[in-house]
Amino acid sequence: MSEPDIKKGLAGVVVDTTAISKVNPETNSLLYRGYPVQELAATQPFEAVAYLLWHGELPDAEQLAEFEALERSLRPLDPRTVALLETIPVDAHPMDIVRTAVSQLGTFDHTLHRPGGWTDRELDFGRSVYLLAQIPTMVAAVQRRRRGLEPIPPRDDLDYSTNFLWMTFGELPSAAAVDVFRISMVLYAEHSFNASTFTARVIASTTSDIYSAVVGAIGALKGPLHGGANEAVMHVFEEIGDASKVVPWLDAALAEKRKIMGFGHRVYKNGDSRVPTMKAALDVLIADTGRTDLGELYDALADEFVARKGIHPNLDYPSGPAYHLLGFDTEIFTPLFIASRVTGWTAHVMEQAASNALIRPLSAYDGVPERHVGA
Repeated sequence: MSEPDIKKGLAGVVVDTTAISKVNPETNSLLYRGYPVQELAATQPFEAVAYLLWHGELPDAEQLAEFEALERSLRPLDPRTVALLETIPVDAHPMDIVRTAVSQLGTFDHTLHRPGGWTDRELDFGRSVYLLAQIPTMVAAVQRRRRGLEPIPPRDDLDYSTNFLWMTFGELPSAAAVDVFRISMVLYAEHSFNASTFTARVIASTTSDIYSAVVGAIGALKGPLHGGANEAVMHVFEEIGDASKVVPWLDAALAEKRKIMGFGHRVYKNGDSRVPTMKAALDVLIADTGRTDLGELYDALADEFVARKGIHPNLDYPSGPAYHLLGFDTEIFTPLFIASRVTGWTAHVMEQAASNALIRPLSAYDGVPERHVGA
């Protein structure tokens, strides 16, 4: 018998089709429903991008207004969620807190128990909007609680990005801050069959419910090889200190064979196409805050690492310092990723349900040969 061809980590394996996103190798552009993400980030509110991922087309003015009104109406947390957040240790990692709170949302949804209710397309669209609206309120409350502050209720007169920053910091943000945050949300919204999205599709393929799929995706996103990398980037910056220390720090890190987070991507071979857009947004914040030291450190590490290894930054590299300059705690960075990527996850859950096949790969056994008790 020939040896099986093992694709470790499913590298290079095409397991299904998707109409939601792709990386166009000719232009090295990430496309959402055919649109280059950098064009969407330059022109569209995050709400319109969420609508695009779920419906396949950008909304017209009337559709967008209706969608925004629905999302805004769903922002306030259920009192039971507020009570749950208060019971979790304040020093728990925010990813664990948000994962737990999202799981609780599924217990409120009694439509799940109707015949076929778990995978009903129209119900899942409503659930997706509910998750989109609820998660920012959770994340903002978690950061404020970490700082000993009371949560701030959402406002229905503010767009998604402005309201998120309002709930977190308690003051209306500058137009520049809102735009940088909006750009980051658009860039993080979707990225084909990445680890967390594939986790969500595996769970959905069992005909489990959308909340379970999102909770599983959050668990996958928590890992530093996936979503947690933006936190790790900021920890690296804090460890290095300033641009003058990059070379000796990198010498030691490479000698110790450390993995330098924020660089490299399995899909992009010529650099992450989202980075220039996010780096330009970061530069706006650096100019506004006068933190040229952070910009110099960013450039010094990126230039040195690319020169030595030929590996370019990914989206987590500029987004980490951008979130830092916006005022978010480092441990909140990956929950911000959740708030964006829930749009892509739920789009994939609905796509999986529309043409489902149970995802169940095979494995090659390399353990002890068959044996028998007492032999």
